[in-house]
Amino acid sequence: MNLINKYVLITGSSRRLGRVMALSVAKAGGNVIIHHGHSPKEAQETKREIESMGQEAHVIQADFSKSEDVKMLIESALAYHPLFALVNSASIFKDLDWDNTSLENWNAHLRINLTAPFLLSQSFAKYHSSDRERRIVNILDWRASRPTGDHFPYTISKAALAAMTKSLAASLAPTISVNGLALGAILPPSDKTDINSKDIIRDVPAQRWADLKELGEALIFLLTGPSYITGEIIHLDGGRHLI
Repeated sequence: MNLINKYVLITGSSRRLGRVMALSVAKAGGNVIIHHGHSPKEAQETKREIESMGQEAHVIQADFSKSEDVKMLIESALAYHPLFALVNSASIFKDLDWDNTSLENWNAHLRINLTAPFLLSQSFAKYHSSDRERRIVNILDWRASRPTGDHFPYTISKAALAAMTKSLAASLAPTISVNGLALGAILPPSDKTDINSKDIIRDVPAQRWADLKELGEALIFLLTGPSYITGEIIHLDGGRHLI
């Protein structure tokens, strides 16, 4: 299978890892629906780069803190073309532990990292043609399988998304496969400029950061590999979830 003439909606794909995945889909021959929350300039730059590869790209803005925006995203994407795949990538990642997690912080992480993927997956399945194969990929984190005290609301939301990935795989079979891609050290957090990169990979068995190319390769595998693979979570973390 390949992505030629297929349309993939990737949430949070205007910048950082979402952008990497959008460009990887385009390089594999796919067309991309670029979603952004509040990054119009970056979204247009990503669109231009995809179009320079000869692929089609469209930009849709939706604020995932608003359920109405989330619910309209799939319909807006379908106005361009039927979707082959949904990649739930958009998330927030705040360095909060148990003590300083407010109810507002908690709700914000669940709303964007868990509720939005739920609503999008539900809508994606609703408009799915049962005679055609489709795919959902949820972007997770190694912390989901080994929760610690740091990044508390983020970790809980990703752990719940991992559970939802498996539940959806059973619920949406046989024509929609659902898998997860759990990431490790790929890019430094955007909100920390003074972080020591060596500290981040200290407990990574591979003893290095991931190459951005590896992220693209892993995503393309889940989008084009055997559809018999469903309910799986692939860890792209250099073995970090083992420690």
